[in-house]
Amino acid sequence: MPIAKIKKKTGIPNVDSSLRVSSGTRRFGTVFVVSAPSGCGKTTLCKRLLKNMPGLCRSVSFTTRAPRRGERNGIDYHFVSTKEFKTLIKKGKFIEHARVFGNFYGTPSGPIKKTLKNNKDILLSIDVKGAMQIKKLLGPRSVFIFISPPSLSALNKRLMKRQADSKGEINKRLEIAKEEFSYLHKYDYAIVNRELKDALSQLGAVLIAERLKIRNVGVRHQE
Repeated sequence: MPIAKIKKKTGIPNVDSSLRVSSGTRRFGTVFVVSAPSGCGKTTLCKRLLKNMPGLCRSVSFTTRAPRRGERNGIDYHFVSTKEFKTLIKKGKFIEHARVFGNFYGTPSGPIKKTLKNNKDILLSIDVKGAMQIKKLLGPRSVFIFISPPSLSALNKRLMKRQADSKGEINKRLEIAKEEFSYLHKYDYAIVNRELKDALSQLGAVLIAERLKIRNVGVRHQE
């Protein structure tokens, strides 16, 4: 399997999207789940990974929170009312859902089922509670990656710098971050986001390594 030169800007190897090792080998699709406390750069990392990692699809979550500046409906999130969200729950449209900071978030099951059926990979950017729901349902067809800050004090500085929350809200996010760290042992990989470039390179390396694992590859013996 030829692997192209590493891209200088991202540090992520540009690999063949199907990752076919030979004419007698094919891959099984994997659900990559990325979680992180608020302010750890999860959204930015996932966006850049999707842009530079071939063969990776993105799941667009549903949420009841209001769109932030620059966010587009159907692209960043599906923005719906609380009533609409609860109706979708009753119809069984979510593979996982949770309430975070007073708003509901949910991952639609349809795109995941379709992606796995076609033996492709999909990326989920969700909180720890949603991740644990996915873990119970999908087991070995899912990989869990936790993004953490260098320290709580560094996270506090990042939350203050982005000027999106009040001091009280920042303190609340820091308390929730402590709780989220308690789930760390349930994840397969942990990446400390000190520098965005390095964290992105490590995240890409995890995906490539998982794509090459024997358990994710089905071999058809050639005559």
